[in-house]
Amino acid sequence: MFRHRRDRLEVFLAHPGGPFWSSKDAASWTIPKGEFEKGEEPLAAAIREFQEETSFPARGEFIDLGVIKQKSGKLVYAWALEGDCDPSKLSSNTCEIEWPPRSGKKLEIPEVDRGAWFSLEEAREKMMTGQVPFLDTLAERLKK
Repeated sequence: MFRHRRDRLEVFLAHPGGPFWSSKDAASWTIPKGEFEKGEEPLAAAIREFQEETSFPARGEFIDLGVIKQKSGKLVYAWALEGDCDPSKLSSNTCEIEWPPRSGKKLEIPEVDRGAWFSLEEAREKMMTGQVPFLDTLAERLKK
């Protein structure tokens, strides 16, 4: 999600939930994203995951930002849409992780623990490095 505020472009990013991410900030934020369900189209998955992870509906005209391959090898498909939301009202779905790792203990955590609006410059510092090219693509597409 992006918006225009005070003559600048801002993007909405999500911070992953759980103890591993709790004290991390720089290069830790992400676009809301998730896994495809069997037979699900990528854009439909993006719309569903955005709402599951933030509780905000994703409606409007979608701008295709392409695909990137993260260091893990996972492919991330992304779209942008112009919109607005109040990060203080974010409510995320939960997932179960093993914590501490290899302990056999299960912990239920929110997939996203908070969201925030950032200028493109701020987002470049906050966002996971592998996803930063999406910011460049968004800026290019909005110039047209």
